[in-house]
Amino acid sequence: MGAVPEVRISSCDKFMPIIGMGTAVSILSKENDKETMKAAFIEAIRVGYRHFDTSSIYQSEQPLDKDLVLPAIKLSLRKLQLEYLDLYLIHVPVKQSQEEDNQRSNIAKDMISPIDIKGVWEGMEECKNLGLTKAIGVSNFPRSKLEELLSVAKIPPAVNQVEMNPTWHQKKLREFCKEKGIHVTAYSPLGAYKDMWGHKSIMESNVLEEIAKAKGKTKAQIALRWVYEQGGSAVPKSLNKERMKENLQIFDWCLTEEELNKIDRHPQQKAVYFAKTMAAGPSLDFIHELDAEL
Repeated sequence: MGAVPEVRISSCDKFMPIIGMGTAVSILSKENDKETMKAAFIEAIRVGYRHFDTSSIYQSEQPLDKDLVLPAIKLSLRKLQLEYLDLYLIHVPVKQSQEEDNQRSNIAKDMISPIDIKGVWEGMEECKNLGLTKAIGVSNFPRSKLEELLSVAKIPPAVNQVEMNPTWHQKKLREFCKEKGIHVTAYSPLGAYKDMWGHKSIMESNVLEEIAKAKGKTKAQIALRWVYEQGGSAVPKSLNKERMKENLQIFDWCLTEEELNKIDRHPQQKAVYFAKTMAAGPSLDFIHELDAEL
């Protein structure tokens, strides 16, 4: 298998592989045990993965505000047994109280609030300046939050990781990020198929099925190639050895203009809604605004 193409991320000398391995396995899944995950990671490395997307909230490696940023990255480094990270992201521009129970369900309204973007980003910049991470970025930041961050940042975010796939194009956000030199990484590039928060719009898409059959590829490969051709990287999640390999086999062929036009016209459906995952009631307007912008 050939080498995976890489993209240079800003504010450092690091290059990031275009395709990574997502690790957001549900805490209720039978796959969520240490031995299963360990075996999957070893196999992923063997077949060529060098980009792993993890998070403390996935339980695969803390609430966030300025005074918690350094302790959070140090805790992650201890869990990962690393001296530094290549890239450290703010997971979402939302703060959860430290009483939050890591199960990500039934979170009380009064435990959720917007983060202090200026203060938190100062903490992120300190992590980079101390050498604990080579690059810093964000996830789930719409344009309005990026503009707020860029107005105070000494070091701009290298990456914005957001939901992006053939059924959720994110065209305007991608254009803004490109203008600002922020690389976009796609999470749920396959629509979070089979996850509790996902949908079947990609894996059961007639449009993608037609393109896949014509090219002798899988629908997942078509979706990942589409992300790549939009200038993005992707972190699909799979613990299946053959699908891991297939996800890397998207670089020696391309989509035709006609095929890209068909995907451009594909009906759009979003998978991730924070109001749902955080059980946010109508009083938490900022959560609903975040959903509307992303």
